[in-house]
Amino acid sequence: MQTYDPAALLAVARDEALLGKAEGGVPIGAALFTLDGELLGRGHNRRVQDGDPSLHAETTAFRNAGRRPHYRDTVMVTTLSPCWYCSGLVRQFAIPRVVIGEATTFSGGHGWLAEHGVDITLLDDPVCTGLMTEFIAARPDLWFEDIGVDKSTLDD
Repeated sequence: MQTYDPAALLAVARDEALLGKAEGGVPIGAALFTLDGELLGRGHNRRVQDGDPSLHAETTAFRNAGRRPHYRDTVMVTTLSPCWYCSGLVRQFAIPRVVIGEATTFSGGHGWLAEHGVDITLLDDPVCTGLMTEFIAARPDLWFEDIGVDKSTLDD
């Protein structure tokens, strides 16, 4: 049973995305909440800032939440459809719900998550879409690096 407001939770992740943008990083934010809306951890993509390719927004929020005996009472909120890496994190730890700000600029693994029983809420948030559209246009090299695409293999 959903007792949280997806749009209100997304506001926390959006704030994290804006922090990442202000730091010169990839503007993706995430947060992990209980189903009652209690914030467990929040974070943003820190690949550029920390020089660590594993620090996606979802993994940063997950790490900041700390250890729990289980995650069946949580919801992951992210400003962008989670990539395969972050989708794997959701499946590995059986996080049952994911709220996504947008999947227009990048459609990651959320369809796969839904096929495996994860409840997906896609909000099509224009602020999230705007952040990523602007970023991808300004920094395509960094974007391709972030999603693990070798740009030299793409057709021009």
